[in-house]
Amino acid sequence: MNPGLHLYARSRALPLTLATLAATAGFAVWAAGALDAYLDPGRRVHVTALAPLLAAAAIGASLRSDSDELDRTAVRPWWSRRLAHLLALTALASVLLTPVVAGHTETFGPPVMIRDILGCVGIVALSAVVLGARLSWLPAFGYVSAVYLASSGAHGRAATVWAWPVQPGPQPGAWAAALAAFALGAVLYAVRGARPGG
Repeated sequence: MNPGLHLYARSRALPLTLATLAATAGFAVWAAGALDAYLDPGRRVHVTALAPLLAAAAIGASLRSDSDELDRTAVRPWWSRRLAHLLALTALASVLLTPVVAGHTETFGPPVMIRDILGCVGIVALSAVVLGARLSWLPAFGYVSAVYLASSGAHGRAATVWAWPVQPGPQPGAWAAALAAFALGAVLYAVRGARPGG
């Protein structure tokens, strides 16, 4: 392995992140089976809301940099590396988690899992810029938990936007909110990087 890539992987805790993503996929498989989701696809909301949150928290931990000053003074700009890092881990999380909810695309199937991964990773990336990578999981955890608890009786067009993590099927408002969160978080993280920890 290239020494530069090895150093980069270690400085971003990539081995631990990859192991955590694999463990999250295993947990999601177990949870989907334990919920008897094949009988009622609506029960998958527990998996499609919480597994992306766990995956995003793992990705957020890898957005840190142990050498922030070196990154900012590098000859080549780091925005492309940061963006590639975020996109690659998001794609990996999607590949690992979507088979867990295969089928029932009109309710809580693979499209919902991908949407929730994108939205959660976007919130985590934005939080890494504002709070730092160490605490980047906290706003996403608070938001998804609050939506999960408060959205049982929420209906209507507005609910599809603010309660996107628990919306079934191809809701345009839910997709718009999740994609906006991902785009904002990814762009800000690529341009600014994570806030230095202290």
